[in-house]
Amino acid sequence: MSSTTVHPAAVALPVAVQARRALPWIAGWLLLMLVVAVAGRQATRELDVFQIMEMRSLMGLVLLIPLVRMAGGSAVLRSRQLPRHVGRNIVHYAAQYGWFLALTLIPLGQVVAIEFTMPIWTVLLAALFLGERLHRWKVAAVLLGAIGVAMIARPAGGAGIGAGQAIALAAALGFAVSVILVKSLARTEQPVTIMFWMLLVQSVLGLLPALAVWRWPSPQAWGWVALIAFAGTYAHYCMASAMRQADATVVVPMDFLRVPLTAMAGWLLYAERIDLLMVLGTALILVGNLLNLWRAPRA
Repeated sequence: MSSTTVHPAAVALPVAVQARRALPWIAGWLLLMLVVAVAGRQATRELDVFQIMEMRSLMGLVLLIPLVRMAGGSAVLRSRQLPRHVGRNIVHYAAQYGWFLALTLIPLGQVVAIEFTMPIWTVLLAALFLGERLHRWKVAAVLLGAIGVAMIARPAGGAGIGAGQAIALAAALGFAVSVILVKSLARTEQPVTIMFWMLLVQSVLGLLPALAVWRWPSPQAWGWVALIAFAGTYAHYCMASAMRQADATVVVPMDFLRVPLTAMAGWLLYAERIDLLMVLGTALILVGNLLNLWRAPRA
């Protein structure tokens, strides 16, 4: 299949087929986003979030060159959807800033757990604006996942939602809007096209804020930011590719697996607590995924 061929609408395929096609891309997304979370925590110990995001976008444009060549050259970067690319990336930039900022305020596992209120919004928005089917198994997957996330992300000591939790929640809503716009763009745009405009628009958006807080990074900080750029660039390529293979309401619940994976990384690397409620919440997330992928009706 040529690089300019548009895939048929994923909604026309059985859910099991969609999941099978999207699974390798989702696996890449999960691994790379775990790397982004850890590297982001490390980089924010030295650098401002605006500077990290700007460096990541500029490095990402360089890292995108091999994908552009694989996709057929610079012609693949042309788009008739520029206003939609700009709108999507304004939202995504704000959400990404909130996500990195939350990493400095609350535990690593909790940031990602709260981020997973996103599928609740994504499923509803996909059904409302993209016409995707919202059957009972998708609803069950989202509800079980939401309960599991609430168990994992509960504030310590019952102290209520703090600034870090509120920022992470706002970022989740922004990511949900961004996911829906990616799904809409993926119907006519190649993944590399979506990636290019994301990096370019966000480089422009973040230039002045980054210059205002700029400080020369240490060698260690350069390494962490380079890792963020590499993992972040190819993670979004994986997500855009997955969205071309399956409905958003199939792809996003599979992404729930990032919650237990990140919680485990937080425990191993930062001694962040894993208790019974976290284990039970993770189990509910996994059950929700299995319901969605195994029991969904065939098209």
